[in-house]
Amino acid sequence: MPLISVDYEVFGRVQGVSFRMCTEEEAKKAGVVGWVKNTRRGTVKGQVQGPEDKVNSMKNWLSRVGSPSSQIDRTDFSNEKTISELEYSNFSIKY
Repeated sequence: MPLISVDYEVFGRVQGVSFRMCTEEEAKKAGVVGWVKNTRRGTVKGQVQGPEDKVNSMKNWLSRVGSPSSQIDRTDFSNEKTISELEYSNFSIKY
């Protein structure tokens, strides 16, 4: 299965509700790598890389599930592309 990379930005009530921590936990469970961080605009953004089916599972989580206290209005995905190898060794929270 090909490896893919995708950037994401999650809009809604996603800061101050453990969204980054839950994203990191979910990514590790899903077996994908990348990163997540808060933005100054009140959104959460990051990148996910891994096998296509696992990245798609993570995209679904970022669009519909999120952390228990979050309220996701929408999630934008961009720069989706096939990659030859992973650029990260794990999934981390950036500050």
